[in-house]
Amino acid sequence: MRGVILAGGAGSRLHPITLGVSKQLLPVYDKPLIYYPLTTLISAGITDILIITTPQDAPAFARLLGSGEQFGVRLSYAEQAEPKGIAQAFVIAKEHIGGGDVALVLGDNILAGAGLEPELEGPAAGPLHGGVVFAYEVSDPGRYGVVEWGEDGKAVGLVEKPVEPKSKHAVTGLYFYDNDVVSIAQELRPSARGEYEITDVNLAYLKAGRLSVRVLPKGSAWLDAGTFDSLLEAGNYVRVIEQRQGVRIGCPEEVAWRRGLIGDEQLERAARAHANSGYGAYLAALLDRGDRR
Repeated sequence: MRGVILAGGAGSRLHPITLGVSKQLLPVYDKPLIYYPLTTLISAGITDILIITTPQDAPAFARLLGSGEQFGVRLSYAEQAEPKGIAQAFVIAKEHIGGGDVALVLGDNILAGAGLEPELEGPAAGPLHGGVVFAYEVSDPGRYGVVEWGEDGKAVGLVEKPVEPKSKHAVTGLYFYDNDVVSIAQELRPSARGEYEITDVNLAYLKAGRLSVRVLPKGSAWLDAGTFDSLLEAGNYVRVIEQRQGVRIGCPEEVAWRRGLIGDEQLERAARAHANSGYGAYLAALLDRGDRR
């Protein structure tokens, strides 16, 4: 399975901050936002990842992440000239996806928590025969694509930013699809907002009876860091968990090391590269403990 991170867009909800820097390069406590979705894909076992960003921001992402060798993955880059919607990512990534399955994660989404990794590994192991998306209960579902549930507990509808949501379950920014998603995305028409909507992709799978909607397990967290408040909340959440539990959220080197994608030498090199920060000290401590669990 190939991975795609959509890190484009104008970040207009975060103006004037994002007039000078991509939203996905902003700090969420102790690391750039892009580290979190990157870690999500690595946690799922996906090692060939395309990052889609804007022409002006592409050099900054390449400077930060490079080829991905330090994370034990292969990173490549593509550009989205205009923010035309999430579903456009599948058209841009057509060659990268090839004839296989694909996982798309939004560059401003943070997924964390115990028990999450097995949930991600399942769809990523493939082969898929449809789509898999994840739902999460929120207090303000009207901001998102919302799931409508049937009496049997299965999804029967999806509505983008409804005025009167029929549930509190929002669809998160992590999507797994078989290769049909490319042709579905190519056939979409722009919505009233002028965008190619990911909800329309999900509806196409749902109408065909090929969409699985799974609720994220208890103890997991989903944060959308696309507004001032949610960006601050995300940073506070990461800070509290890391300081109280002594772990790191969104640490791609750690996940890569635990999965055997990089060895002790590479992890030590990363620790030295960040030696003057708590991030580097944490990587060094992993090596000292030798705990790959």
